[in-house]
Amino acid sequence: MATTSTTGSTLLQPLSNAVQLPIDQVNFVVCQVFALLAAIWFRTYLHSSKTSSFIRHVVATLLGLYLALFCFGWYALHFLVQSGISYCIMIIIGVENMHKYCFVFALGYLTVCQITRVYIFDYGQYSADFSGPMMIITQKITSLACEIHDGMFRKDEELTPSQRGLAVRRMPSLLEYLSYNCNFMGILAGPLCSYKDYITFIEGRSYHVTQSGEHGKEEIQYEKTEPSPNVAVIQKLLVCGLSLLFHLTVSKTLPVEYNIDEHFLATASWPTKVIYLYVSLLAARPKYYFAWTLADAINNAAGFGFRGYDKNGAARWDLISNLRIQQIEMSTSFKMFLDNWNIQTALWLKRVCYERASSSPTIQTFILSAIWHGVYPGYYLTFLTGVVMTLAARAVRNNFRHHFIEPPQLKLLYDVITWIATQIAISYTVVPFVLLSVKPSFMFYSSWYYSLHSAGILVLLLLPVKKTQRGKNTHENVQLSRSKKFDERGNSLGQNSFSTTNNVCNQNQERASRHPSLKQ
Repeated sequence: MATTSTTGSTLLQPLSNAVQLPIDQVNFVVCQVFALLAAIWFRTYLHSSKTSSFIRHVVATLLGLYLALFCFGWYALHFLVQSGISYCIMIIIGVENMHKYCFVFALGYLTVCQITRVYIFDYGQYSADFSGPMMIITQKITSLACEIHDGMFRKDEELTPSQRGLAVRRMPSLLEYLSYNCNFMGILAGPLCSYKDYITFIEGRSYHVTQSGEHGKEEIQYEKTEPSPNVAVIQKLLVCGLSLLFHLTVSKTLPVEYNIDEHFLATASWPTKVIYLYVSLLAARPKYYFAWTLADAINNAAGFGFRGYDKNGAARWDLISNLRIQQIEMSTSFKMFLDNWNIQTALWLKRVCYERASSSPTIQTFILSAIWHGVYPGYYLTFLTGVVMTLAARAVRNNFRHHFIEPPQLKLLYDVITWIATQIAISYTVVPFVLLSVKPSFMFYSSWYYSLHSAGILVLLLLPVKKTQRGKNTHENVQLSRSKKFDERGNSLGQNSFSTTNNVCNQNQERASRHPSLKQ
């Protein structure tokens, strides 16, 4: 019987007992299903053509706070406290430095809550807690503060094309701010979206097609027919169903912890260890596929997430998608995997850290990612290992890939070898993220004799490393790609006003942006 306690409502305890799942996980799934139904109602009855943006903001915010209260009880007040104080900081400090103060406060408040959770709740418990949504709100607070700073303080010529597109030119009202941070579509599992995209959706301008006028200013020419998200939502719900089924059946029979089982380590051959490492981490991913795809479907059902039309005229509903499953599983490079996993978090790291770091942007970005994820030592081991793996993979790719482009047979052989190497390297890197604690993490790495760490360091010592130029080669950097493709989106999609050069799909993310009950 599921006996895990929860800080939220116990109304669904009988259902929790019936399905043998912790009450917090049941609350999360039921609330997300409710959010999906609410999204359909929101698009149908509170459409921007029928209702003012004020009403849409109010309803979206109240529904979001209700879901938070149901899942986390009065701990949901942290969302309002964090958002409210951050808003005061923006008003009081002013546009010149508010992005720095908001960053320090929001991340510091999140970290304090995460430390509290670890020592108040059972260490290592995979239970839902209020720090999960706070991770997403922290992303939104810091992103918006940077966008306002760019739009209201910095000169246009100082900004990258992506920053110009995302720049916010006026201070949002308190209602707009709370709606952006706490709306029902994304409060439980995200994903992160840009403030401009969200406001454009609420105000009903997502389908306005614009064309550059004089002095580069956009002028609305006409409106395109609003596409239906139904097909996209149904497809994503099917993916959710399959992912959930896989997680509830196969995943539980292949625990990652078995990689450090004493009997397994003593008796298994090296090929068996390698295969089980890959398979166990493969089995750990569907819970993320479920949570992120469901969150994406909820936003789409409300009418949010439309990204224009492809070359065949089909509507694209991947503006705020967080992952591409096929590209993840078929990745032939570390970069390709990261490009397609937890995309919105990667974009956040790029916007608030990588592009603004004065030195060692890759290392600073990994450190920020580790701090944002939480206080478990395993997170830091994973991200520090990730620095070595990323830099080594980049060095190998830059030095060898161009030798294997032709003929096609040689390219196929290269792809097979790099696919195997990438999947093993990714699995090796993220094991501590799952195990959480220091002792089991080092037990795993020592059972592998720190072989991939040694190989990565050796590669960096022996191979010449090509320095990347931020702004030109950001797509080559850790979890931070797609800058160029984002800037191309306006051209390829008819320069839709909602796009804000913030293209979202080459995808990569950790957690249901990351809901704690679905922790890796």
